[in-house]
Amino acid sequence: MASAPVAQMPMNPISLGCSDFTRDTDVTTQELLHLLDLASEMKRNPRRFATSLSGRYAALLFEKPSLRTRLTFELAMKQLGGDSVTSAGLIGEREPLKDIARNLDRWVHGIVARVFTHRTITELAQWSKVPVVNALCDKFHPCQALADVLTVREHFGYTDGLTLAFIGDGNNVAHSLLHTCVRLGMNFRLACPKNYEPDAELVAEARAMAPKAEIVITNDPYEAVDGAHAVYTDVWASMGQEAEAIERRAIFHAYQVNSELMAAAAKNAVFMHCLPAKRQQETTDDVMESPQSVVFDQAENRLHTQKALLLTLLQ
Repeated sequence: MASAPVAQMPMNPISLGCSDFTRDTDVTTQELLHLLDLASEMKRNPRRFATSLSGRYAALLFEKPSLRTRLTFELAMKQLGGDSVTSAGLIGEREPLKDIARNLDRWVHGIVARVFTHRTITELAQWSKVPVVNALCDKFHPCQALADVLTVREHFGYTDGLTLAFIGDGNNVAHSLLHTCVRLGMNFRLACPKNYEPDAELVAEARAMAPKAEIVITNDPYEAVDGAHAVYTDVWASMGQEAEAIERRAIFHAYQVNSELMAAAAKNAVFMHCLPAKRQQETTDDVMESPQSVVFDQAENRLHTQKALLLTLLQ
């Protein structure tokens, strides 16, 4: 699919008002726009930034398995002239988390953590003197949302007035997309089975942040997708929910994104998925492989948005 042109201008990193990126709203709307502009510039002109973080190091802590997150953060540091070290396993299992944080901040310039609970992220940020980045937790996935809205902007040339429909569990990805999309002028609709709605407090936060945005939470996937410009789905059982996988497959069956559901979206709609995908479950193989699918653009853009984030936090 041909991408609409995005204005090209040289960008320089600015210092963010936050010292950590624990959730999407840690950055202001203006800072969010700057990160997206900077990511676009870094994608166009990677050599310009090749030594920007020379001599800087990040610790990557992974409680959960990872392909895209781990490799893109490792590559981001290397492509900016820095480097990273990785540790896998539960954080705080062998020693108190506050001790881990204060060890790491003596050695590295930033901490990137992919964890089971948001509390782990907030405690790392509380005890660490260096920036902490949330690379996924049970409540938010802010780095994914950055890549997603960059992908939308690349394909449409703008975000204001577009509608994103999320089909499936009201999970961490949905929360981050909600808080990121509405601040960029997008409408957000979510369709899920009863009792799988997103966190009500986070929905209320989004309504307060963007009172003009259309925010719809429904149990009808066709209501959500009707005329939408982006149709997004995620696995029905996230990591840590494996015991619920069979039960969830039955509950979410009617929420599969297939060609019939995609036909209800706008003619130029794109299909999105944060990956990994369970093909023939939350979506079908023909949708994943269709010209509408931008899932691998999203995956690529994880690298570019994370480079922008690291540069602004660790410069």
